Amino acid sequence: MATGGAVCASLADVPTTPRGAARRVLAAALLAWLASALVWVAQSNPGMMGLLIGLIGFAGMLTMAWGPRAGPIAFAPILATIFALTLPSRLVSSAEPLAWTAIGCLAYLGWTVATAPLLQRVYRTRALVAALDATAQLLRSRAALLEAAPAQLEHALPPWLGDESRLAERLQAARDLLFSASDSARVRRETAALVEAIDVRDLLLASRLDLDLLGDDAPARAVRGRVAGALRGFGDALERIAARAPSAGARALLDDEGAKAHARPPRADALLDGILAAADPRALLLPAFVARLERLRGGVQRIGAAVLGTGEPAPLSREQLRLFAATESWPLAALRANLSLRSPVLRHAIRMGLALTAAYFIALQLPWHAHPHWLVLGVAVVLRGTLEQTLARRNDRVSGTVIGCLLVMLIAQLHSPALMLVAFLAGVGVAHAFVTVRYRVTAIAATVMALLQAHLVDPQAALAIFERLADTVLGAALAWAFSYVLPSWERRTLPRQIERALVALRAYAEHALRSDPQAGVAQRLARRAAYDALGTIATSLRSSRFEPRGVRPPVVELASMLDAAQRLMAHLSVIRMSLALRPEAIGRESSTAAMQRANQQLQLVLDLAGDTAPTVPAPAGPLPLPAQSPQEDPAAWLQRRLRIAVADAGATRAAAEAALDALGPRRAQLQRT
Repeated sequence: MATGGAVCASLADVPTTPRGAARRVLAAALLAWLASALVWVAQSNPGMMGLLIGLIGFAGMLTMAWGPRAGPIAFAPILATIFALTLPSRLVSSAEPLAWTAIGCLAYLGWTVATAPLLQRVYRTRALVAALDATAQLLRSRAALLEAAPAQLEHALPPWLGDESRLAERLQAARDLLFSASDSARVRRETAALVEAIDVRDLLLASRLDLDLLGDDAPARAVRGRVAGALRGFGDALERIAARAPSAGARALLDDEGAKAHARPPRADALLDGILAAADPRALLLPAFVARLERLRGGVQRIGAAVLGTGEPAPLSREQLRLFAATESWPLAALRANLSLRSPVLRHAIRMGLALTAAYFIALQLPWHAHPHWLVLGVAVVLRGTLEQTLARRNDRVSGTVIGCLLVMLIAQLHSPALMLVAFLAGVGVAHAFVTVRYRVTAIAATVMALLQAHLVDPQAALAIFERLADTVLGAALAWAFSYVLPSWERRTLPRQIERALVALRAYAEHALRSDPQAGVAQRLARRAAYDALGTIATSLRSSRFEPRGVRPPVVELASMLDAAQRLMAHLSVIRMSLALRPEAIGRESSTAAMQRANQQLQLVLDLAGDTAPTVPAPAGPLPLPAQSPQEDPAAWLQRRLRIAVADAGATRAAAEAALDALGPRRAQLQRT
């Protein structure tokens, strides 16, 4: 029973700062013990117990108002309820189980306080490695997009969108750990590598620009193929750097010349030679492609140098870096903002409460009603906030339970209580570790944990393998059915997401088109906000593929908006990098005036507050290339880039309005959400 309390508290023990870990585990422990106490009070009244289980599920899911970081805390009281329901009848009349549960919760809280500081170094390094691996994978998926024929784009886009979302999550996890850490040589080295990885994401976005001007003949495909090959080479180099980071200390890496050579990305200066004839007007674009690839190569090199301890320090101070870490506060305002049926959080909390109550009462009517908590557990772990997640959990849960039951049958044949205890603890750890990585593994481990936990609490009881399988299948079906109760279809939140994305793009444009060297922090914050806003739409678009056809959002319009918005961000990033690299070449008065005009146009075009969008003259075909290369006449290329950026902003606005019109009357949609 004490171990059960510790397991509930351990759900919130995820890689984070020591202060954050202590707060989260304390919250999970308190909620878990409170749920156990409520179950103990209602134990003699099945009707009250069913309603109480629904209330606990509702309250647990309501904590999701504080975002994904509250997810492990949200499940702690539900799991504690399941554990409390496993107690044999000879124990339920005594308050002793509550005391043991409290001891287990407090013991794990003490364990967290003691071990979290010791694990920070490992957490930070692993978070950096995960971010570098995700960056390498995004480089490869972008390369696949460049090589894909128009008919293949539909298959190449989903992996790329998934890689974008995965990178955003891993970058933020690494920011939270590294940017909040106390200063040390190792932290400075890993922080510099992470900052460079964030900039590499920006450079990758810019690498796509102007490739569409090449057309689709054999030389154009050859150029795109070589650019894609370079991106894959950079991804391979990043993967080698990531593999080296946790395996050796700084001194060993500094002395290892082979490691330096192994992490060196391929050069790009001669990559595109000989593809286009000198007389071909498209040849003017090649130096720009090469320059961008060289910048990307330089970014990968700087990441390797930072990991090896030979690079430059991060351009921001520790105080500035902490602005990019997620806050650990839990404001009540976040909860109040979700106390409305328009909120997906409240809708899911009600859905979960109703589903758990129904599962409990249905379980009491089944022939094997000795384990009603198993059906409740099956519903709790399968029913997720979106239909996509519910369907994935349903399939993984059923298959994982079958495998887990087979493992328990094998363990039972050995008749070893010590082995059962070890297997139970291993099941706890494995289930915890894989819950957000590969849920089928979690389902296998959780099945082993649940069956052995019930046996350890009451050794006289038989291992109810058949009942476990039947409850899992029924629970998965019940969760699937309840996912259509008060559904939170993606189209409900998309109008607000679109508005937020355009506001973030306006803010980023404001900072990117300002040549203020002191605006680095504000510029980076605006860039992250724009990435996050577009990433939210991409995630919604990906999830909507699993929803009923009649409620799916307009895919074409939203995909067009994302494409135009990312092109706009790429243009802004190129302009910002040009201002930083060659301020004297483009800092003339005409260039400054052109940037001011472009910023004013962008602010007007991307503002959804007006009833009608300002007229943006769309260029009739591709804008003509300047007579000289970007190195010879950067000002002319800057002004061309500004005109294209304004045109892409117009395309973003047009696609956004088309999506809003397809979702319903724009003003009414914005008010409802």
